[in-house]
Amino acid sequence: MRRATPGLRWAAGLLGLLVSTSTAAAQSQRCVFQIDNVDRQGSVVETPQGTNYFAGGNVRLSCRGTKLTMQSDSVAAYGGNVVHFIGRVKYRDSTLTMDADRGVYYKLRERWEARGSVTTKNLSTGSTLTGPSLDYLRVVKGVRDTLEMYATGRPRIQYFPTDSGGAAAEPYVIVGDRVRFKGEDRIFAGGKVTVDRSDFASRSDSLRLDTGAGSDGTLIGGRPLLRGLGADSFSITGNRIDLKLDRRDLTYLLARGNGRAISKEWDLVADTIALDVNQRKLEQTLAWGDSVRPSATSPSYAMRADSLALDTPGQRLREVRGFGKAWLGGTVYEPTKERDWMRGDTIVARFASRDSAGSPQAMLSRIEARRGAQSFHIEPNQRLPARPSINYARGDAITVTMKDGPASGGGVDRVIVRGKVDGVQLEAAEDAAAPADSTPAPRGSR
Repeated sequence: MRRATPGLRWAAGLLGLLVSTSTAAAQSQRCVFQIDNVDRQGSVVETPQGTNYFAGGNVRLSCRGTKLTMQSDSVAAYGGNVVHFIGRVKYRDSTLTMDADRGVYYKLRERWEARGSVTTKNLSTGSTLTGPSLDYLRVVKGVRDTLEMYATGRPRIQYFPTDSGGAAAEPYVIVGDRVRFKGEDRIFAGGKVTVDRSDFASRSDSLRLDTGAGSDGTLIGGRPLLRGLGADSFSITGNRIDLKLDRRDLTYLLARGNGRAISKEWDLVADTIALDVNQRKLEQTLAWGDSVRPSATSPSYAMRADSLALDTPGQRLREVRGFGKAWLGGTVYEPTKERDWMRGDTIVARFASRDSAGSPQAMLSRIEARRGAQSFHIEPNQRLPARPSINYARGDAITVTMKDGPASGGGVDRVIVRGKVDGVQLEAAEDAAAPADSTPAPRGSR
């Protein structure tokens, strides 16, 4: 009988160690290693814990009957279940590629751990990950039915959703202290998480993102912030932000707890704020809550109510509605630091776009106050600015129509009061500077 050479004995021993499984059926389900190349003869070390094998020189292994291959400068196999790959490590299977300084494969759990300058690419989506550490748990029948990955050390991910195919679609750039993947469409990240794309950017302590059937996500911790970018930018913050997506684009945002939303038209605070987004533009804003009563301010107006709705189709202000103890204030009259206002159980303010300095601006065109309506109007006094005329009215409903055209200055054109009506008109005196008793007394009055 021909004696085996030491190299062949080593290879046979290593092969037997790597392919050992309980049954033939198990071999078809798990990775069954085969040696494709070893440049230098390996060594065998017997220990009380088992047999260890070592080899070097462009070591290449593959899983029999699959596309899974592993390559490195050297390999160390311990006890039949743990294989270390050291130096210029390359891992390839049917779903991803992974390069690293070193790697470990755990056969019992079919788990691959890559360490040091890790670069990974998902072959089906085009998503990439770079960082110092990655654990990869591949799909194996009888072990797990969903791919999982764990990365630490603040990895950077270019994440393409599953329906993009890594083509021209723009990825989400995600960075966090630690990241977990579940399947190809679910991501969980923690520790100073940032998400960036040309249309939005977010900051939070934790992130959950599902771009599959759920198409939603959550930002929480560290006062999360999300900003819609571009010419019509907006931002939203809160104790927690929930979001929904459609075809990878944001369609809905919900800030819960101490919410604040800022756009070019309004600065809004409320306990809860919801934003509807269409084609990367803010379409509608809803606000409600008890702990922080909704309040919206702009350079020209202010509004408060138990709940607010702002309609901005195409991100242009069209209508603002307040429900429950609603109050709307106009521009502050500087000489007295007061402003026109209206109150009612419900207030509806409509706006029209007018050109100002070559760009469209929202100008108030009509206001309706309903149920217990009140209005307070200041009429400027050109001669005595500090003593304007004041009109106060009450009724079941009040409608105010503003003057049209840029030359009008947005002044009041008409006021209609309906129902049970009363009010008062206060006019400044003709000569307000004269003392009240300066008029000569009638004869016989002394």
